[in-house]
Amino acid sequence: MFQMRGKKALVIGVANDSSIAWGCAKALRAQGADLAITYLNEKAEPFVRPLAEELEAEIVMPLDVQDNAQTDALFHEIARKWGRLDTLLHSIAFAPREDLHGRVIDCSAEGFCVAMDVSVHSFLRMIRRCEPLMPDGGTCMTVSFQGSTKVVEHYNMMGPVKAALESAVRYAAAELGPKGISVHALSPGPLRTRAASGIAEFDELLDAAAQRAPTHHLATIEDVGAYAAFLASAEAANVTGGVHQIDGGYSIVA
Repeated sequence: MFQMRGKKALVIGVANDSSIAWGCAKALRAQGADLAITYLNEKAEPFVRPLAEELEAEIVMPLDVQDNAQTDALFHEIARKWGRLDTLLHSIAFAPREDLHGRVIDCSAEGFCVAMDVSVHSFLRMIRRCEPLMPDGGTCMTVSFQGSTKVVEHYNMMGPVKAALESAVRYAAAELGPKGISVHALSPGPLRTRAASGIAEFDELLDAAAQRAPTHHLATIEDVGAYAAFLASAEAANVTGGVHQIDGGYSIVA
């Protein structure tokens, strides 16, 4: 089950070995997938490249999703080297700190636009670039959080942003379903990543989540990776458009 030998997967968002994207990359590789892994910039490269080499990634390139030239170069290399793509894993989000730490109603138009562009529209842009490389179908995944549907203290403007991301997943799934391309959002509960550490009082949120979850365990990047590997497999080809809760049951508790 879940054999991915010979499949080609692009993983966007590895920053270090605590990244959700890293958990997903490990799981995809464990099932036999060949990987393309991106890093944000020269500052990030020393942290990401050794991880990519550990998984024998065949393509390792920079990608700032707001840089069209870097996007062009990445997909040109994928087309040149592989000629196709089977899986996209998009695990990036960003909001300016001053907007993230303030009230939603106080966030600036500029900050909101940047957060929407990097966290949401970049996923649509990546899907659009993947589409011609998936003539026989494929899987596109992104990462959300339950602050999209519920008010989570200190999550602030990222709540509306993730709500938009989940809506984008549903529309993209409907549009690409006839081509055999599935689209998903992975929604782990609170877990310790570098990106999440930017949220105020995040340690308290983690403690409360572990106490509340029926399993009394926070999700791990390995949990998310295992689920991503299933969704990328042929066995999940008829599953699409969902927001998949990977949170020890945290989301079911009132």
